[in-house]
Amino acid sequence: MAYNLLPCDREQSFLMPPSLKEWIGDGDLAWFIVDTVDQVDLGEFYAAYRSDGWGAAAYDPAMLVGVLLYAYCQGIRSSRKIERALERDIGFRVVAANQQPDFRTICRFRAEREEALEHLFVQVLRLCHEAGLVKLGIVALDGSKVAANASLAANRSHDTLEAEVRQMLEDAKKVDAEEDALFGPERRGDEMPDGLRRRADRLKRLQEAKAHLEREAEAAAEKARQRLEQREAEEAITGKKKRGRKPKEVVTEPTDEARANTTDPDSRIMKARQGYVQGYNVQTVVNQDQIIVAVGVTQEANDVQQLKPMLDTMERILDALGIVERPRAALADAGYWSEANAATKVSSELFIATTKDWKQRKLLREQGCPRGRIPLHLSPRELMERKLLTKRGKALYKARGIVVEPVYGQVKEHQGFRRFMRRGFDAASSEASLVATTHNLLKLWRSGRVFLTC
Repeated sequence: MAYNLLPCDREQSFLMPPSLKEWIGDGDLAWFIVDTVDQVDLGEFYAAYRSDGWGAAAYDPAMLVGVLLYAYCQGIRSSRKIERALERDIGFRVVAANQQPDFRTICRFRAEREEALEHLFVQVLRLCHEAGLVKLGIVALDGSKVAANASLAANRSHDTLEAEVRQMLEDAKKVDAEEDALFGPERRGDEMPDGLRRRADRLKRLQEAKAHLEREAEAAAEKARQRLEQREAEEAITGKKKRGRKPKEVVTEPTDEARANTTDPDSRIMKARQGYVQGYNVQTVVNQDQIIVAVGVTQEANDVQQLKPMLDTMERILDALGIVERPRAALADAGYWSEANAATKVSSELFIATTKDWKQRKLLREQGCPRGRIPLHLSPRELMERKLLTKRGKALYKARGIVVEPVYGQVKEHQGFRRFMRRGFDAASSEASLVATTHNLLKLWRSGRVFLTC
């Protein structure tokens, strides 16, 4: 029986098209990233290179920036996976002009250009604004816990850290004595073995974690001292002792409950929906087109202290872009509620839930709009609850769920942003900014409002 099939000959030689423009279509994301990089100012990246032409040739920073942006758009953040994609993925080959930097080059470039990569966020936001995607009728705030590149099991108390540091120093002293006997006191011998090098790195991390606990204890003691002094001053003025629980005694040493992570001392234990995670709290301000207009990372598990800082960050970014318009309303869930936040002076009217979302939605469904004049005796909480029950308040707060919450779903599911790749607060801030930048780039590309030609 004769089959009429196309031949499948793996020994056949093929020639790729001689022009990169023929490898993939003009409307592909890869070409969009290439053209976007051409439109942003990369002077901050080039400033680190010699301008006299001396030295070994380096990869073009524009190409490396494009590779990172394209990789993060694809949800690929590991430098090793990026290197592999540069060999196998046609889109990566186009963005990299068929060059193949190794994972060390990619990792080093990303680590050494943290601040410059963060500044790309504002430049990409400017492109979104020019495309008409930065409407500022309403904005919504939210926070989400993202796991650090560290384990919960790596947390230690101050006493444990002190004992481990002491033990490692004793081990190092013993090794020094053995090497002196072997090589002599004046000779180094060969390079330090890998085992000892790893031990030295671990000792450094243990010492950093121990110092972190001590700094936190000193900061807490200073706050307690200030509260105690303020209480004593008020009692001296009134001549009466204040009612209520007395402030705790000032303790300058870390408590037994205090913990620090030996892998990433900057990360914190935080409660998330799936349980406790070792990580950071990523904050965003999102507009009605689901464009992130401000992003930040905090070590605080609670959102309540992040309302004004994030709105202030948004204001600074809008000023940098020359945008005079300000959001008419800012929406936030119950995690941001406090009477102090309700009284915060910002350019936008605040709509902050006073209870959990499911309770808030139930209340909005079941209760009708309040009528008549606002009673004079209402507390700040009652005033906010009344405002949320108005027809306008209901409509605005209902929009919060479709403005900000899908953004976290998109960056966590599509871009795989469930765990930081790098360690340390600065590295986490830079990575969160890069994720927000590429999220906005994807929104701009999919909107079809900008037609970039290769």
